[in-house]
Amino acid sequence: MTGTPELSTALWRKSSYSEGGANDCVEVADGQLGTIRDSKTPTARPLVFSTTSWAAFVAGVKGAGE
Repeated sequence: MTGTPELSTALWRKSSYSEGGANDCVEVADGQLGTIRDSKTPTARPLVFSTTSWAAFVAGVKGAGE
């Protein structure tokens, strides 16, 4: 993990793969590759992954659906 970027003006987008509940979602910060948070705790420190780690995660998730 890397340091937390400045996110006070970040636009958060809910994952299209979340279960759909109002508080049961993973959100990503648009324009901040690898920055995610749990929608149940939006004020908690988000998780920030390196570009390499994020790319590996996304590839793994896409591969799991095959």
